[in-house]
Amino acid sequence: MTKLKVNVVIAGRTYPLSVNNTSEEEGMRKAAKNINDLIAKYEQNYAVSDKQDVLAMCALQFASKLEIASISKEEEDKEVLHKIKALTNLLDAQL
Repeated sequence: MTKLKVNVVIAGRTYPLSVNNTSEEEGMRKAAKNINDLIAKYEQNYAVSDKQDVLAMCALQFASKLEIASISKEEEDKEVLHKIKALTNLLDAQL
């Protein structure tokens, strides 16, 4: 499989990347755009003099969103399993 070469710009720096397909390329470009948008938001709303601080805050925000989504999914999965067990018990009682 031929890798696609793409360049993404994050915080004014260009990063050359290799991706497997066009959907992966699109994902990388969208991710870079989201990072740059968040950088701009932090720079507008806070007196930040160091790009590293802004990038650290961006990383923290994206990582926390992933963790929150993961925790939420685990809770939903537990609730679904509980309901399935309750339904199974009801069916077993009727058979």
